[in-house]
Amino acid sequence: MGAQKCFSVGLVLAFSAFCVHSQSIDEKIKLDTDLSQFYNQLERSKLANVTLQYKQATIFAPINEAFQRMEATEANPDDLVLYHMTSIPRKTTQLGTSYTSMNSELEGNPPLWITHTTGNYHNDIYVNNARLLVSHSDIMTTQKNGNIQVVHKIDEVLVPTRSAKNAQHRVYNPTAYEFLEYYESLIFHPHRLRYFRQKVQQHSKQDIFKTEGGHTFFIPVDEGFKNKRAELIDGKIIDGHVIPKHVLFTRPTKKDVPFQTLANGDNNVRVVISFTQETRGPNNQVINYVKSHTLLSDGKHSQGVVLSEIVKANIPVKNGVVHLIQKPLMVVDNNVRELLEEKDGGILSSFVKAINDADYREFYNTLERSQDITLFAPCNNAWTDDFTLNSIISNKNRFKDILMMHLVPDNRLYVDRILSISHGRDKRVHTRDPRNDLYFNVVTSGTNRTVTVEGGGVNATVIQPDLAATNGIIHVIDRVLGVPYTTVYDKLRTDYSLNYTFRLGNQGGFNNQLSDTTKKFTYFVPRNQAWDEASVDHPSAIKKLFMPEFHYHATNILERHLVISDEPYTMERIKQLTLKSNQNMNNYERRTEIQLPTIRGELNLYVEELQDHTFIIHWKGERIPVFKPNVACTNGVIHVIDAPFLQDGDIRVSGAPSLHFAPHLIMILAAKWLLL
Repeated sequence: MGAQKCFSVGLVLAFSAFCVHSQSIDEKIKLDTDLSQFYNQLERSKLANVTLQYKQATIFAPINEAFQRMEATEANPDDLVLYHMTSIPRKTTQLGTSYTSMNSELEGNPPLWITHTTGNYHNDIYVNNARLLVSHSDIMTTQKNGNIQVVHKIDEVLVPTRSAKNAQHRVYNPTAYEFLEYYESLIFHPHRLRYFRQKVQQHSKQDIFKTEGGHTFFIPVDEGFKNKRAELIDGKIIDGHVIPKHVLFTRPTKKDVPFQTLANGDNNVRVVISFTQETRGPNNQVINYVKSHTLLSDGKHSQGVVLSEIVKANIPVKNGVVHLIQKPLMVVDNNVRELLEEKDGGILSSFVKAINDADYREFYNTLERSQDITLFAPCNNAWTDDFTLNSIISNKNRFKDILMMHLVPDNRLYVDRILSISHGRDKRVHTRDPRNDLYFNVVTSGTNRTVTVEGGGVNATVIQPDLAATNGIIHVIDRVLGVPYTTVYDKLRTDYSLNYTFRLGNQGGFNNQLSDTTKKFTYFVPRNQAWDEASVDHPSAIKKLFMPEFHYHATNILERHLVISDEPYTMERIKQLTLKSNQNMNNYERRTEIQLPTIRGELNLYVEELQDHTFIIHWKGERIPVFKPNVACTNGVIHVIDAPFLQDGDIRVSGAPSLHFAPHLIMILAAKWLLL
C-alpha cells in the first residue's frame, strides 16, 4: 500500500513538472502579472502569434510600469510587438558586444541595438534605451519541434522609427539620412528639421548620414536656427554632429565622457562630444544635454563648449541612433548675457531669475559690454531654499556684491588656464568686486579633473566648464560664492591649505569650540605655507609645537589668533575702526592700533589696505600679508594670513624635552610658586 502511494505521488510530481516544462512562452507571458499590458498587445498581433507558434524567438517584454511611463504613440500592435522580437533565441550571455545589433521581426527588420555597461555593483545590458532586468530574464521554453524561445524583461517600451501607414512616402527601416529627408512622416511632434537638412545638402554631406554600421547623429531642430545662425553652419560643423562607430543612447552612455567626432579628420580642428544631464523641478525631472567641446580651434570655429538640450532622444535608425537637439553644436554666436537667457540655458534659469528679481540691470549691461570675461554661474540646484541665501538675495546691495564676485574681467579663464594658475604661487584672480578675489584648486585623478573655485570663503565645484560665448566663457558651478554654508570648524577641516592649523588645534581640543553656532568668531588662520616658513626661522620650536605632548603650548598660541565677539570682524571693519581711532587722535596721520578681544588677552593690531585692495596686518612691528580675507562661515569669518602671530621671544626650546614660553610668563609661574 505504501509503495502504491509513493508511486502515485511520484506520478503526480512528474506530471506537474511536465506541465510546467511544457508551458508555451505565450502562456508564461500571460501568467506573469508584471507583463499583462505587453500580453494585451501580444494578443492583438496576428503576426506575433504566428511567430510564437512556429518560430524560434527572443522576446524583449516591457513590464507594466514601462507602458505607464510611455509617451503617446501611433504605433499599431503589430508594429510594436514585432519590434520587441527577433528570430534568433539568445540568452543574456549571448547578446553580443556593445554597439552590435539584432534584426527585429518588424517589417523591414529594423535593428535593436545592444549596449553593455559596467558598474560598481553590477553590470547592465541595454536594448536601445531599455535596461534588461537580468534577474527576471532568460525565461526559456522549447517547443515540440525543438525551437527555443527566450523572454527578457525590460524596463522601457521600444518604439520603432517608421512612417504611418497613410504616409505618402512610406519608410520602414530608415538610415539617419532617410530620417532627415522624410521627417514629416516619421516625427509625431512639432519639431521641424528643414534648416539642417538644407545645410547637409548644400555642403554635400549626405553620405555621412548614410554610412553603414552603427553611429550617433545629432540633428538640431529648426527652432535653434535663430537670426543668422544657419549661415554659420559649414561642412566642419556638420561633421561635428556625428560620432562614428558608437551607438549612444542616453541611459547607458556614461555622462561627461568625451567621444571623437567626424570633425577630427585633420589637425586644424578637434571636437569631442559628451552627454550630461540635470535634474530639474520638484519631481527631479531628468533633462538630457549634449555638449560639443572644441579643443583645438582654427580661428573660424571658436574654442570652448556649446551645450544643447536634447529635445527628442533615442530615435533608432538603421545605422545607429538619432537625437534631436535644441540648437546646433560648435556654433558660438551669443554673448554671455544671451547665453544665460537662451532657452537651453535652463540649467542656469534660477540664476537668471535671481538677477531679474534683484532688478540689477547694470550686471546685464556689464555682461554685454565687456570683452574676454569669465562668469562663474551657479546652477539651479545651488539656489534651492536656504535661509542664509534667501536673506542675502533680499539685501540688494549685498547681492550685487556677490554677483560681481562671480565675474572675472578681461580674462577668459578656460580650464587649462585655471590649471596653470592653480600650480602657480599666487592662485588668485581679481573679480569685479575689488574686495573679493577668486582662488582655484585642481585635483587630477587619472583622466578625471575636478576644478574648484573659492570666493568669499565658499568653495564651489565647476560642474560644467568652458561654455563658449562671443565675449567670454561661462563656468557652471554648484554653489553660490560668498554665501556661507559651513562653520569655522568645517571650513578648517575641509580646506587643505589650512590643514596645519587644523591639526594643531586638534591636539588639545581647541577646535571643538569652532562648531558653536551661538558665537561669532574671527579667526586669523596661518595657512600651511606660513607654518612652513616659520619653521625655517624657528625649526626646533615649530617642530615641537606640532608634537602632541606640547598641545598646551600650541593652544596658547592659537588662542591669540581667535576673537570672539557679537559680530565678526571683517578686514574692512577692522580698517574702519582703525580710521575711527585715528580721528579720535585729532586726525593725526600716525596709525593707531585697535584692541580685539581674544581668548588670551587682547590682540593689538591695525590694518592697511594697499592699492590692489589686498591687506597687510601690522602686529608688534611685523607686516603680515592677508592671503585670503573675509572667508565667510555660518558662525564667523576666517582671515587666512601669511605668518602666525609669533615672535622670537614667544617660544624657547631648551635641551630638556620641554618647551618654555617667554620670560614674563616664567615670572608669573615663579610668583605663584612662591605664594604656595
